[in-house]
Amino acid sequence: MRFILVFSAVTLLSYVMFAKRIAPATVEPVVRNDVRYLAPNNDGRRGYIEAWDVQSNKKLWDLTVFTNAINPTMEEDVQWVFINKLSIRDDTLVVTSEQGNISQVDLNTKTVKQSDPASSQAPSTTASPNDTPEEIKRVVGNGVLTKDYELSFRLKPSYLRGDFNGDGKVDVAVLVKQRPSGKDGIAIVHGATDKITILGAGTAIGNGGDDFGWMDSWHINSKGNPNNRTNTPKLHGDALLVSKSEVGSALIYWNGKRYVWWQQGD
Repeated sequence: MRFILVFSAVTLLSYVMFAKRIAPATVEPVVRNDVRYLAPNNDGRRGYIEAWDVQSNKKLWDLTVFTNAINPTMEEDVQWVFINKLSIRDDTLVVTSEQGNISQVDLNTKTVKQSDPASSQAPSTTASPNDTPEEIKRVVGNGVLTKDYELSFRLKPSYLRGDFNGDGKVDVAVLVKQRPSGKDGIAIVHGATDKITILGAGTAIGNGGDDFGWMDSWHINSKGNPNNRTNTPKLHGDALLVSKSEVGSALIYWNGKRYVWWQQGD
């Protein structure tokens, strides 16, 4: 009877812990030169690995491979990302996350190199600086953007065009990263004036906070094709629909004076 009660309690605790997301995968360890590398997958805020001596079974070191930007206004557990697979190529440990992102760990120097996300909401073309629109190149060339920010290509598309402020001119929204904090965000360049507005990347807006590292997709919500949700705000121009898969989304739109945040769900 006691065993049944203990088993039931453990089962219930496991259910409560992962009620809003399934338990992470058990990752098969890999071994090289008498060192075993494993991914504990017990911390939803970071993906990390451990190195253990095969002979003595003692831990040698651990290393954070990636961290998860958590939006405090959303449920935390559904924002967790865990390691899904480990493999070794020569002296490099290849770490694949649940989202398909790949990190390469140099086992000699313990440095981590991040690869571009394997999944995207855009066509399967490789984003690069060569894809940057002329409007952005012009602003970058003037040094206005590059002083405090760098262009980001972590998602595809890395930029979107639309009339965001409703003045009849084409504007460009581009992914950026703040220097040196590394915080992700969006820069909107207004076509009529080349004026830049920063959203995220160190500048907080609504529930999105000042770091959009949680965002895994974005696209245009056209003024001519309004959202079907009730109480949708009146749009002066096209809006940006930013989202975190299975967590929530929001509209970023111009209210006539500034860009504001309208939460759609979490």
